Amino acid sequence: MASSLFTQNPSPITPKICFPKPRQSPFVQQIAFPMKNSIPQRQSIKASYVGQMGLTKGPNMRPSKSETSSNLAGVWREIQGSENWEDLVEPLNPLLRDEIIRYGEFVTTCYKAFDLDPNSKRYLNCKYGKKNILREVGMGECGYQVTKYIYATPDINIPIQNGTCCSRWIGYVAVSSDEQVKKLGRRDIIVTFRGTVTNPEWIANFMSSLTPARLDPHNQRSDVKVELGFLNLYTSDDSTCKFGHGSCREQLLSEISRIINEYKDEEISITVAGHSMGSSLALLLAYDIAELGLNKNESNQEIPITVYSFAGPRVGNSSFKERCEELGVKVLRVVNVNDPVTKLPGFVFNENFRVLGGRYELPWSCSCYAHVGVELALDFFKMENPSCVHDLETYISLLRCPKMLQVQSNGADLLNKAREFLSGQKFETWPWEDAARNVGNLVQSIRI
Repeated sequence: MASSLFTQNPSPITPKICFPKPRQSPFVQQIAFPMKNSIPQRQSIKASYVGQMGLTKGPNMRPSKSETSSNLAGVWREIQGSENWEDLVEPLNPLLRDEIIRYGEFVTTCYKAFDLDPNSKRYLNCKYGKKNILREVGMGECGYQVTKYIYATPDINIPIQNGTCCSRWIGYVAVSSDEQVKKLGRRDIIVTFRGTVTNPEWIANFMSSLTPARLDPHNQRSDVKVELGFLNLYTSDDSTCKFGHGSCREQLLSEISRIINEYKDEEISITVAGHSMGSSLALLLAYDIAELGLNKNESNQEIPITVYSFAGPRVGNSSFKERCEELGVKVLRVVNVNDPVTKLPGFVFNENFRVLGGRYELPWSCSCYAHVGVELALDFFKMENPSCVHDLETYISLLRCPKMLQVQSNGADLLNKAREFLSGQKFETWPWEDAARNVGNLVQSIRI
């Protein structure tokens, strides 16, 4: 589930964002759209892209396109999902579109800066230091400063290379500058995660079984379950890593708590963005922060948490989804309707297979995976190269230029390095690990 693959012969792609007709099935519950200020019951709102993307004025009297385009600071809470993006997704509001693109570009930084050169001292880590990374990838004017790098450890006992730790760089934490605060209307803490690149991460992705999250020691909520591989990646630790200490979870909770305390007298937002596997970690982090109550200031006011998920798979069961909604975690899922990763895990046993006849909950409903949040569905069609269906830069390009998308070849270097990395590994593993790795290689080779 990594970032860039592009065709060698660029061809135009006509994008379409569609609102497909629902399938008529006795197993699919028909649910009305949510009322304002209530917990949303329907979380798959598919966008209809119109020629002039404006903000529909209704009884809520939201700002017009011209007003919102120049005044993010005045409407940032709505853009961050305070009202579940009601009237902002269909049609897609231009200010929201710009914010989705902006956060998506922060995620692409994780791919551009990831070092896949086995001869490098920073192999499987970031190529650049925290002070220089954004400038090195062409985002020097973004108005954020990186404060911490994040490392994760796949809980898979596979030797990667002699003398190499299992932990690898997976993302970073950044905070907006004083100048950027004026534009955004608040101090924004952003956490970004890349998708899958290495073999152990692929194997972790195929651990498709639900397990209790149990992230809150005071209330473990055994009914709230998440996918085992994602949870292990989030909570596992590698004491041999010289760059990062503690699990991915420990690093993140410590750094976010520190930043919140540093800016405790200001208005703050927490934005978590990720692509593919990274979007799963983003959702786990957002849930974890809210469940522990870390998103509260000294006045006990909640700091809003928003997840921008790009091409993300399902993470947990229906109880996990419901708990995220109770905690006020806002999730905007940007997906390609043709992307198979967004339909996993739980291809069969999912949110559409829980209720019989729209009325009776089936016994296995607690074991069904469920997507969280509002869905913005893109439709990549006339796509000669199917590998683009999961590509992050294709997602961003389609949002940036919806009428015509030229697929370019500027992502070949990362792909070639990833393939060299995979082909150069020697594994002494059990048969199931071989099988999972081979499937990972196959999927990665076609970039899905």
